[in-house]
Amino acid sequence: MTLIKSISGIRGTIGGKVNEGLTPIDAVKFAAAYGTWLKNRNTSNSLKVVVGRDARISGQMISDLVISTLIGLGIDVVNLGLSTTPTVEMAVTMESAQGGIILTASHNPKQWNALKLLNEKGEFISGTDGEEVLLIAEHEAFYFAEVDDLGKVTETGEYLQKHIDAILALPLVDKKAIEAADFKIVVDAVNSTGGIFVPAMLEALGVKNITKIYCEPTGHFPHNPEPLPEHLTDLADKIKEVGADVGITVDPDVDRLALVCEDGTMFGEEYTLVAVADYVLTHTPGATVSNLSSTRALRDITEARGLQYSAAAVGEVNVVTKMKETNAVIGGEGNGGIIYPDLHYGRDSLVGIALFLSHLAHKKMKVSTLRDSYPTYTISKNKIELTPLIDVDSILAKMALKYAECEVDTIDGVKIYIDKEWVHLRKSNTEPIIRIYSESATEQKANDLAERIIAEIKEMI
Repeated sequence: MTLIKSISGIRGTIGGKVNEGLTPIDAVKFAAAYGTWLKNRNTSNSLKVVVGRDARISGQMISDLVISTLIGLGIDVVNLGLSTTPTVEMAVTMESAQGGIILTASHNPKQWNALKLLNEKGEFISGTDGEEVLLIAEHEAFYFAEVDDLGKVTETGEYLQKHIDAILALPLVDKKAIEAADFKIVVDAVNSTGGIFVPAMLEALGVKNITKIYCEPTGHFPHNPEPLPEHLTDLADKIKEVGADVGITVDPDVDRLALVCEDGTMFGEEYTLVAVADYVLTHTPGATVSNLSSTRALRDITEARGLQYSAAAVGEVNVVTKMKETNAVIGGEGNGGIIYPDLHYGRDSLVGIALFLSHLAHKKMKVSTLRDSYPTYTISKNKIELTPLIDVDSILAKMALKYAECEVDTIDGVKIYIDKEWVHLRKSNTEPIIRIYSESATEQKANDLAERIIAEIKEMI
């Protein structure tokens, strides 16, 4: 059994012993810590938290525990039930709530679940705030409400439509063009809440021909839920079988969007953000942001327009912070996470779908042709396992010094830009390894670059 406590929340596998897996007691303890943190930072006696969950099997159990705990603290709860991460984020601000909890383990398999924590802006809490929550949990510094002061629960299913309506109201979402294009689309929602929300979004955009696979929100994932090429063979086959224009897949909590071309080839998770940014920058020029481990292609299409690109440390909260600093018009992560500030500061597959289909409708080309119009890069992901006695920080500092004549970024590990290639070195926070991401024009060149860097690090060791 596994239980991981971090500044962004708590996640683990269901069952086992307390403090070793995500047991009911662990769920209650962490929910109580978060609720207490909210009470400590808000002087008002009336507090409200929005709660929503994906469709995984343990979701109802964890939801019941979390909601009951918040009520026990005297906090009112708006329960969205089956929902998505971006929908909960938007509901926090629409409800003028003081926070939100999303019950999802994102792309992790079905035995996992998690509590992801939001602030009053509907954004993930900061590292400092997360440390406070962990400290409260460690010391069990909770004080529960007396019987007359218990919180109340309001259940609502209206936020699916509110989310869709907010997307349709965006100036860059061109429903008429999408409707006229008469797209044929296949959706794989890995039997989670995307099976409800993605078809509803497509229908609202005027898409009439939708083929659904794995869209029953049972929580029984038919394949590994991370939207990687090796997990999307059924989607690729169905696209070719029905002659679809594009395939759409999302992870269980619908904040990562991956696309498959009309010929069954992968558009590439890294290129979801690139394509959407291309459309946004065409109509509203401005700055862009992605994390340090995302493809260089976003930087290329941004700088080709004479605009500013910035890289952020890995992690959604870091990308959002950099986007606010640079007043970016679009940003996100190379895992298919689209952050569009005109809607909200959170990864959102639904707005990604609306913007991508608007782009495709305007371009009037095949999805594979659109993909080929962008700079071609391939990322290779590797790691070096070390002994606990090795000073990883010293190794990273030496690598930065070794490549000082290149462009080097040290805000999150060490990223070295070598012409149009790059390599990003990051130490793990949980095990003695260095993660090595490299990118080049081909898979072979990316692997070669990684092998060269690995050899140099081993020589230093």
